[in-house]
Amino acid sequence: MVMPVPEQETALLREELEILMRERDALLAVAGAAAGFVANMEAQALPRFAYEAADLMAQALNRIPEDTLRDALAAVGAQVTLDGPERRARARV
Repeated sequence: MVMPVPEQETALLREELEILMRERDALLAVAGAAAGFVANMEAQALPRFAYEAADLMAQALNRIPEDTLRDALAAVGAQVTLDGPERRARARV
C-alpha cells in the first residue's frame, strides 16, 4: 500500500537533495583539482616532506570509480590521461 507523502515532507526532501547535489558538485571540483595535480606532478620535484601527503591523495583518488573521476575532472575542465600508455611512458622519463 502506497501512502501519500505530505507536501511539507516532499519539500524538505527536495531541499535536502538540492543541498546534497551542491555538496557533490563541490566535492567533484576538489577531487578533479586533486586528480589534475597528481596527474601532472613530477614526484621527483616534490620536497621530501610532501611525498606522504601526495601518496595519500593519490591513493584516495585511486579508490574513486572511473566514471566519477571523469566527472570530477570535467568539473574543473582538466584533461588528463587516466592510466593509459602515454601516462606510463611519461612516468618512466
